[in-house]
Order: sequence, then structure tokens, then C-alpha cells
Amino acid sequence: MTSKYSGHGGNIRRIAVRQGCLPEEVLDFSANINPLGPPDYLWNMLAARMPDIVHYPDPESADLVQALAHQYRLPGQQILPGNGTSDLLYAALRAFADKKIQRALIPVPAYIDYRQACEQAGVEVKAIPLSAKHDFQPDLAQISALLQPGDLLILGQPNNPTGRMNDREALLALADQHREVLFLLDEAFAGFVAGYTSLAGCRDNIITLCSLTKLFAVPGLRLGFLAASEELCDAIRGQLAPWSVNALAQVAGKTMIGDAEYIQRTQEIVRENREVLCRGLAKISALKVIPGVADFLLVQLKDKLTAPELADRLLQQVKIAIRVCANYEGLDEGYFRVAVRSVEENRQLLAALQQILLQDDRKTIASLKRNKTPSLMLLGTGSDVGKSVLVAGLCRILLQDGVRVAPFKAQNMSLNSYVTRDGGEMGRAQVVQAQACRLDPDVRMNPVLLKPSSDVGSQIIVHGKPVGNMRVADYVCYKEEAWQEVCRTYDALAADFDCIILEGAGSPGEVNLKSHDIVNMRMAQYSQSPALLVGDIDRGGVYASFIGHVAVMAPWERQLLAGFLVNRFRGDASLLADAHSFVEQRTGKPVLGVVPWLSNLGLPQEDSVSFKAGLYDSAEPAGEHVEIALIDLPHISNFTDLEPLLEEKDVWLRTVCRIDELGTPDGVILPGSKNVVADLAWLAQTGLDRAICRLAGQGCQITGICGGFQILGKTVADPHGIEGEPGTLLHGLGLLDLVTELAADKTLTRREGQHLPSGQPVHGYEIHHGQTGSNKNSRITGDGGGGIASKPLLTFADGASCGSADRTGRVWGSYLHGIFDSDPFRRWFINDLRARKGFPLLKEQGAKYDLEPALDRLAGVLRQEVDMDAVYRLLGI
Repeated sequence: MTSKYSGHGGNIRRIAVRQGCLPEEVLDFSANINPLGPPDYLWNMLAARMPDIVHYPDPESADLVQALAHQYRLPGQQILPGNGTSDLLYAALRAFADKKIQRALIPVPAYIDYRQACEQAGVEVKAIPLSAKHDFQPDLAQISALLQPGDLLILGQPNNPTGRMNDREALLALADQHREVLFLLDEAFAGFVAGYTSLAGCRDNIITLCSLTKLFAVPGLRLGFLAASEELCDAIRGQLAPWSVNALAQVAGKTMIGDAEYIQRTQEIVRENREVLCRGLAKISALKVIPGVADFLLVQLKDKLTAPELADRLLQQVKIAIRVCANYEGLDEGYFRVAVRSVEENRQLLAALQQILLQDDRKTIASLKRNKTPSLMLLGTGSDVGKSVLVAGLCRILLQDGVRVAPFKAQNMSLNSYVTRDGGEMGRAQVVQAQACRLDPDVRMNPVLLKPSSDVGSQIIVHGKPVGNMRVADYVCYKEEAWQEVCRTYDALAADFDCIILEGAGSPGEVNLKSHDIVNMRMAQYSQSPALLVGDIDRGGVYASFIGHVAVMAPWERQLLAGFLVNRFRGDASLLADAHSFVEQRTGKPVLGVVPWLSNLGLPQEDSVSFKAGLYDSAEPAGEHVEIALIDLPHISNFTDLEPLLEEKDVWLRTVCRIDELGTPDGVILPGSKNVVADLAWLAQTGLDRAICRLAGQGCQITGICGGFQILGKTVADPHGIEGEPGTLLHGLGLLDLVTELAADKTLTRREGQHLPSGQPVHGYEIHHGQTGSNKNSRITGDGGGGIASKPLLTFADGASCGSADRTGRVWGSYLHGIFDSDPFRRWFINDLRARKGFPLLKEQGAKYDLEPALDRLAGVLRQEVDMDAVYRLLGI
């Protein structure tokens, strides 16, 4: 028996040091702690009581004693709290020695501290071997025959490590039969047993030990209590050091002890998970499971390996820790103990044991180090902190390093969407991330897309197709169904790649959303992803936000959080060292990088937050240039259509949302809209509709894209209530003799073709409910009267056509998103504005709208400023 397996289980730090890994990398089955983790409310309560640590705690623990007395229906004088049950055990044995108790009887195997406490107190120990043949069930009749007046009988109820429970009524009868014997019953694990009633206070010669740290998963707080007669409590109290229960443990115990709902849920989950784990272990022929009722199981190895050898293999190959039981009296190196943990963790243990004990295949064992595809999640302290761009940068780095990587965002709320080759709709941010991986956009990368259509409702896109418009309350009810689709989609995507980089949404600290989260920590947990929290230092308060987020996280969320990334810093990052040390001291999590402010990066922005912040307003060029006003519609969508224009040095693009901002530009662009009906009303309310028409009459070029194209027409009808009340009919600007009817079915199509007036190639995609035709309901390609061009504006490779212009060509529009992505067409468009303004045409091509240089630049910055070694360690690749 090697010394490294002596002592207790749960010494995770020593295990981690021996393995050369971080403690959180070890899956610990050696300590028997509630798999639910502490109650969620505990963290906020402890944080609120931190000021109490500047005062000495109540030496009597009066409030805690009162709560325990109420819960167990005992006088307060019969309850003695302590710094864990071990502290109380040793104190009790010292007190018993003073009472001239010379002999302690201990059925073995048993908790090793029973003997040690007796020996330290000078109390003789008589071990009563329990029969392995009878699965170590104590024989109370045999024990009764051995008892003598003045003895102390120590029993685990249930026993550690066997998990066997004695019959409660039989124990009471035994105590009544031997009134001159003291019974010390250790109920440390009794809280996990459904239907069990404590023996605390039932007899004057019974002392019970009850652990709160195991049941409520707070072993670091060290809290337990002893119940006995007032005389015994006084004697044991005299053996305890003053202030044996700290202030935080006292308030935690008082808060938790009456939480019947948490205890019931614990008992149900432990019972269910124990039964499944027991069945799984029983299927491995090399193992025998000792039936027990606690939150752990004792297991015997029949052949092949010893328990220390098995423990070494599990640690080295899959970083799983089990409790070797050779230092339990009555057990040998053939026994080990495992805690009952979560369903997924138990599955990992069973898979590892099967491979080691049945197949002995080292290559297969290595694959168990991670159950799922390696992954990492970037969360944000809020929207628009830059996590989408950072995901793209990490994806590009991994691609450069030869890793087959893909992005994933479970749920995206954005009006910037894109149509994939197979006609699915997904968020534009995940499209850019796919480009960083040099992959075709795939709706599996963004299975749920929310497109806000009002302040209280959105269109819901699932796996690329609309499932309907929902108000917030309706979507919350639908979310669990959406979650199942998210899980299926993630598994399918992850199976095709070596690595997944996930993106969260908004903030994981939004406590009002946690209960129905499907995109942040719940997704990190499902995908087994360590997470980094990204904060925008340019906004201010980033470090307080980091600390605040950790403060509101549940224990399992904190375990998944691996560190922080500071984004958009302007200055010398070395000046932040003190702040980083402060954050790590407060949270236990490191800052893994400081990403500088990257101006003019050339990547599409994540959502309308950046657009509304003015990031789409370019500086006015010094030389000859054209001025384009982009109308900032309240329900603007796919504003990234205009990003290529920002790359052109002779274009001044500015956003306009008030009539006094419009001025006399060379061109006006009406962008896409998620709610044309509402945006038409807004244009009328602000007077921008009339101002735009006046500019058109003065020869200004007016361009409409998708919803903006519909706005240019005569009317927009909404018979089905797609964007407003059913039967709504609104007048458009009337600059094109077109009528639009919003249809129930949504058009989702990728397009490649030609802009006929210029002959230039165009490409992009259509996303719209509207069906637009001439005012006489003829095809848009016909004359139709009223000034419609005799030919369509755009023709496509499949024979379809789209778009229309007035006879002058100065007013035109189409449904094609991404039309300005075409470098030749975009230069023609700008040169046409230049010519109307009397400027010479630029012969050269102009800007090249290519994301590749921007993605490579971003990757280069991240390599330099982010601890990529740490990132690779988190990924495990």
C-alpha cells in the first residue's frame, strides 16, 4: 500500500499537483459531496455577510442553534454546533475519556477517524469485523452480545465506506437494552436518504453527529452539529476551542437547514443517479458493488488490477479520482469507493472503467479524456463588447494552426441575417466566423435566430426557417423546445470538427434570464466548454463587471469560467497589472489577455448596437468625394449591406435619423427593415418621407434595399398581419410605381447575376416576406406604365430577375442584400454618383472588399496579446 492513498478522499489539490494539472481538470469521485452543489442563494447571502468577518462570531452560535432546535424539535441545550463533524468527534472522545470510558467498539470497515479519535483520547478500541460475505451489514445481535456497561459503540448511520444503513427501530431497541452504553451514531450522510428520521434526541444514551457540509456541498465552510443530552453537550463543549464556528458558517447553516425543497431534490437525484451508476458498475464483470443507500458506493475489484493500480490508471489517462479503501480497517487493496455525481459525470466514470477493465485499450482510453469535441466559449459582460469578433479571431488562429474548427452560437438576436446556399437563414456574425474558418456558412452554427419586429416581439428562426412571430412570454414558453433543437444541432456540428468556438449572447449575469437560458452558461455546461468572459474596457467599469459577474454565478457556473479577456484597450497594457491581480484575488480567475482597440478593422459589426453607436459614420474625406445618407430606420436590418462603402476613400457615408440631418447628399439609401409597416409610419411622422421625395425631384439618387425597396413603392399591404394588424395598407413614398403585399411564406434565396444597366456582376441573397409588382399587378419585368423601366434591374443565373428603377435611373431598388459586396458594381455605383456631381471617374477598381486580410490581422493581434498557450490548455488540444 503506497502512502499517496493514505488519509481521506477529496484532496483534490494534492492530486492535481501529482498529475501536473489544475484542480478543476480532475473529476473527483473520491469525495462524497452533494452533486447538486450548494444552493444558489448561498453565494449572494455569503457575499452580503462578508462585512461580518471584521467581528468575532457569536461564540454560542445562538441563531444557528435556534434554527437547528426548531428543525429537529429539540431544546437548544441539546445541540452543539462545531467546525465540521470531525471536530466534534475528536472533542467528544476527549470528553468521553474524562468520563472514564475505557473501551470503544467500532464495527469495521468504518470511517478511519473513529479509531484515530479514540487513540488520541486514550480510549481502547475493539474492532468488530463485518462480514464481506454479507456485504458488511452490521449484525446488531452480535454487537449486543459484545456490549458491556461503560462501553462506547460508534456506528455510521449509514456507514462510510459501505453505505449500509441500520434499522432505526432496531438501534433504538439496542439503546434501550443497554442503558449504560453510550451510542455515537454518525449521521453525516443520513440527509441523502429519503424517508430517514434522525435519532437525534431520541435517547439520553445516544449522541448523533450530523454534517451540513456534505449535504449542502460546502465542505470548505466546515459545519456540523452534535445532538446529545444537555450534560453530554456541556462536557463536549468544554473540549472545543472558543469560536469554533465562524460567522459565515453560522449564517449559512441557519439559512440552509430548513430548505426542505433542496433536500428533497437532493434525495431524489442521488437515489436516481445511484441506481443508474450501480447498474452500470454491475455490468462490468470485474467489479462487485456493495449495495448502499448513501451518495457513494463501495466497489470490489474481483481480479486484474488492484484499487491503487486502477486509481493510477484513471488519474493518468482520464484525470478521474477515486477513493482507494485499503486504509480502511477490514478492507484491502481490492476495494475502492466512488461518489454519486451527475448523470454525465457518472457516465464518464463508467466509460473509463469499461475501457480499462474490459478492453484495456490505451488509445480508446485517451479518447475519454473529453467526452465531447474540444470547445471554448466566449461570454460577454454585455452586448457589443466584441466577443463575436474575438471568436472570429480565435477561429482564424486555430485554422492557421491546422485545426478543423467551426463557430457556434445557440441563439442570436440580430437583424443582420444571411441566407446559406441551401436557403437557410442565420446570423451575420456567425457567417463572418465561418469565413474565419474558411467554411461555407451553415445554419447549424446558429440554430436559433431572433429577429426583433417590435419592442416586445420577434420572428423566431429555427434551423434556418421561420417558425413564427412570438412575444417575449410566448418565446420563453417555447424555449425548452428550442433548447432540444440547439442540443441536437450542436452535437451534429461538433461531430464534424476537431474544435468548436462558442459565443454567448448578452451577459450570463442577467439574473432575470438565467432560469430559461439556452445560450450562455447552460450551453457551456452542455458542450463541456470552459468559458472566458469578455469585457469592453473602453466603456469603463470592466473589472467591477468581471467581479460582479462571478458574484452572481452559481458554483457550477464558476467552475466553467476559466478567466477573462479585456477588449478595446487604448494604451499601455502593463499599466493594468495591478487591476488584473486584484481581479484574480477576488475571483480566483486570471485575465488571459488585453486586446487593443482595433480601428478600421474591416469586419462586419455584430449587431445594431455598434450601428447605433455611430460606428457606421465615416469621416468626411478631404479630397473629391460623394456623400451618401443612410436612413437609420427604427427597425433597420442587414445594415452590413453598406459596410463595403465604408472601405471606399471617396465616399462619405453618414447615418440620418432626423430631417435636420439629411442635408443635400448625392445619394440616399433606404436599407432593409424588419418592420416596413412601422418604419413607413416613422418616416411620415418625422417628415423624412417628404424630404426624401424632394431630394429625388432635385436629381438625388435614391436607392432602396429589400424593405427600403418596398418603401419606394406606392403601397405596402399586410393582409396576414406579418408586421402589424391584419389588413393594414400603408402608402409608400411613391417614387416607384410598385405595390407590395407581405406574404405568409418567406423568400430565402442566394443569388448570383448581373446588374443590367452597368453590366457588372452582383451577388448576395434575398430575405423577405414581400411580393412586389407593378401598380397594375403586372410582372415587374413588364412596362406596367407609370415610369417603371421596361427591363428588370437585375437578372440571375437561374433565370429569375429582381429590382426596378424609374426612367431616369436615379431612383432604384431591389431585394438583393449584399449587392455592394461586388467590387466592380460598387465602383460603378460610386463613379455614377461622381459623374452626376461632375467629378472625373476613378479608373482603378477602388477598395477590395475582402475579409481575409482583416481576419489575418485580427489573428495576428490575438496571438500577440492573448495567452494562446492557456487557450490551448483549456481546449485540451
